[in-house]
Amino acid sequence: MKRMEIFGTLKKDMDAVERSLYASIEVESEALGEAAMHLLKAGGKRLRPAFVLLGGKFGTYELDRLQRIAVPLELIHMASLVHDDVIDNAQTRRGQLTVKAKWDNRIAMYTGDYIYAKALEIVAGLDDPRIHRILAKAMVEMSIGEMEQIRDFFNSGQSIRRYLLRIRRKTALLIAVSCQLGALAAGASNEAARELYNYGYNVGMAFQIRDDLLDLCGTEKQIGKPPGSDIRQGNITIPVLYALQEQSLREPLLNEISRIHEANGRTDVTAAVAMIRNSTGIAKAEELADRYTQKALAALDRLPDIRARRHLRDIAHFVSRRTY
Repeated sequence: MKRMEIFGTLKKDMDAVERSLYASIEVESEALGEAAMHLLKAGGKRLRPAFVLLGGKFGTYELDRLQRIAVPLELIHMASLVHDDVIDNAQTRRGQLTVKAKWDNRIAMYTGDYIYAKALEIVAGLDDPRIHRILAKAMVEMSIGEMEQIRDFFNSGQSIRRYLLRIRRKTALLIAVSCQLGALAAGASNEAARELYNYGYNVGMAFQIRDDLLDLCGTEKQIGKPPGSDIRQGNITIPVLYALQEQSLREPLLNEISRIHEANGRTDVTAAVAMIRNSTGIAKAEELADRYTQKALAALDRLPDIRARRHLRDIAHFVSRRTY
């Protein structure tokens, strides 16, 4: 399912957001401009801008105003990816070289910082203090989530609760506030904004769990990077944590994780990936993602029955079964 098929009647407005994204990263510095443009041209699902626009449908829909939320949220997401790739030493993303691989770590870090700054510059044009407070808090939480991921690299003893809190901060919060801020910027009711936040949070949790599953079960063509990249980088995800609960599998899988750690990820991870694929961890993680999807759909049921609600339902179903 292609991006614009999901967003249906939003195509014209999403095209406008896309043009604004390109315009927003124009800069006199040649290196910064090329690096930022490289990241933007690599593509993406543009889910966050779509959530902003759909949230705005529950109030007074004004594209110019909503773009001041939609563009910054996508820029914040992009900036976090640039920094992630430096931390993870990732060479590819979406089938393309990462900024750090094409240039170097210094260019990547400054590019991420520049994109963050552009996001804040654009959103400053809105005069609603609630929007600034919510966005600032989300960015703080995202930073904490990044630090927690670094701290937990190769930590096979972390709890599932700890993992869930981390992905809440790293992924789900930005999706949740995308839905919420779109509604607030459009003057929707507090009740609608709250339910849209709940929807976005649960979709975000399902999205990240599905991402973790794709890293293990997808092909390089599907996911744009080699399968098992997470475990190679030391990121212990939910299917791995569930697999480690199997008594017969725990010791050999721990040995594989230790071997990968000792090699600093510069080793074959095929055996570890095979163990996890053949465990109950995959099915348990899929079940958990489905539970979050159902919670998202329940939040939608408490919103007015308009076309935007049906689009949000379609996106939730797409996230729950996506293969890329």
